[in-house]
Amino acid sequence: MVVTSSGLDLDSLTRELLESARKPKFFQWMRGVRRRIHQYPELGFEEDKTSQLIRTELDSLGITYKYPVAETGVVASIGSASKPVFSLRADMDALPIQELVEWEHKSKIDNKMHACGHDSHVAMLLGAAKLLQDRRDSLKGTVKLVFQPGEEGYAGAYHMLQDSVMDDISAIFALHVLPDVPSGVISSRPGPMLAGAGVFSATIHGRGGHAAKPHLNIDPIVAASSAVVSLQQIVSRETNPLESTFVTVGYIEGGKAKGGNVIPDTVKFEGTFRSLSSEGLLYLKQRIKEVIEMQASVHRCNATVDFMEEASPVYPVTINDEALYRHAKKVSEALVGKTNVEIFPVIMGSEDFSFYSQKIPAAMFGLGIKNETAKSDKALHTPYFVVDEEVLPIGVALHAAVAISYWGSHSHAISQKQR
Repeated sequence: MVVTSSGLDLDSLTRELLESARKPKFFQWMRGVRRRIHQYPELGFEEDKTSQLIRTELDSLGITYKYPVAETGVVASIGSASKPVFSLRADMDALPIQELVEWEHKSKIDNKMHACGHDSHVAMLLGAAKLLQDRRDSLKGTVKLVFQPGEEGYAGAYHMLQDSVMDDISAIFALHVLPDVPSGVISSRPGPMLAGAGVFSATIHGRGGHAAKPHLNIDPIVAASSAVVSLQQIVSRETNPLESTFVTVGYIEGGKAKGGNVIPDTVKFEGTFRSLSSEGLLYLKQRIKEVIEMQASVHRCNATVDFMEEASPVYPVTINDEALYRHAKKVSEALVGKTNVEIFPVIMGSEDFSFYSQKIPAAMFGLGIKNETAKSDKALHTPYFVVDEEVLPIGVALHAAVAISYWGSHSHAISQKQR
């Protein structure tokens, strides 16, 4: 039997927390928080209203916090103010998508939508904050609640880590809703879980002119086309087929003359590269630059390649710390039963939670929301995405239980990384 720092065995703790989160008054409050955030979605580093809502709720709970962190982020603290410090993270930002779900709490902001469930992440973490604050006197350390901006392509986690408020965190846990996993099922895996990712932008410079006189011009369209095709050969001819990597060009623009009778001066294209190893990321980055520049040169053009790392650093591979994974898995099994805890498949999606996993023991888990009756089986990042709100209490209880029981297992189970 596992006994937590609060003196309860794990089964009793998770049962008590879930019962509290399912009480009608508690659930209605949490659901209301989620719906208010959903109606007013904000993009990365623009989450002013969301951040204000979070701070208002924390104030009402009597929880202290630091603001701003990374522009709009909030880091709250609960407990003894002593070490070890365990952290729970929720991302806050929305996506530039027009919501097409017709319901009472549909997004009121054109072309902005919480299509990745971050509104539910914030609501669940605020719910966990309420439960933890009620039990603050029994906590054997400190819980820091990280409300993070800019996950969707802005590397918000990287920017959060630049603030000293994050320096004393011993381990960090996050939860993400999953519309392809049945409602109430919890999913994760130890070790590598999500790919590392980077982006690039390339501009091919030639010399434009009349299409009828190609010999007097230097055609950047041909050079760009050759470069795009050659980039695909990096993965197919240069990398181990048993190692997951890819390079995708998803945007290209060159020339605006109708009829196609003008060769442009420049062509621009952009793409992404991903790998499940840091070595793979470095190799792809090196070769992308070389291939584009060399193909441009072959066609008498010049090329500039920008990996845009000032705005968005290359995302590392998301790696779950094995000891922290085992701890959270044990809590999950106590909460929902072993049959409702699954191994998450490795995928080539990416998450800026990976920046935390580079620095400290970290674990990301998924919470299934797939429920055809609730129409919550539509994919993330689509205008038809819906959250099955009935599972939110499970997420609240999981957050709180992983934190409360952390100290009981910390001395012998949680591996420590060098900062």
